[in-house]
Amino acid sequence: MRHVISGLQVRPAVKKWFIPQILKLVALYFGGVFGIGFLLGIIRTLWVASYVSTRLAELAEMPLMLVAMLLTVHLLNRHFSMPHTTAGRLGVGLIALCFLLAAELGGVLWLRGLTLDEYFASRDPIAGTAYVGVLVLFAAMPVLVRQRS
Repeated sequence: MRHVISGLQVRPAVKKWFIPQILKLVALYFGGVFGIGFLLGIIRTLWVASYVSTRLAELAEMPLMLVAMLLTVHLLNRHFSMPHTTAGRLGVGLIALCFLLAAELGGVLWLRGLTLDEYFASRDPIAGTAYVGVLVLFAAMPVLVRQRS
């Protein structure tokens, strides 16, 4: 059953739960991946980077982050009602990406006392490019990992 509101058809069930459900999924996806990334970042910075180059340490962390993203989306699919549409899933990923970038840039800049220009200048070009690829996958992961019917 659909209701017509000023010429637009709106499904009542979607209208009632859609925004809070999306925000809950965004918070869980962002929080899960950011928490794992925070722990891996500490391990990478304090221990791994002292034995190998910073570039190698960052590149070695990326597959672990991809696994964290896959597992987080899999758990969200299994235990929560993820949107069925590609647009809804992409919305979850993009909003979570905005949260991730805000937290990461804000935290890194504040903790290290860097300006945004100094931060980008200090990034390794190879690891930085791979990092951008991981961010794209982070945004796309809710679309790429679907629950089996």
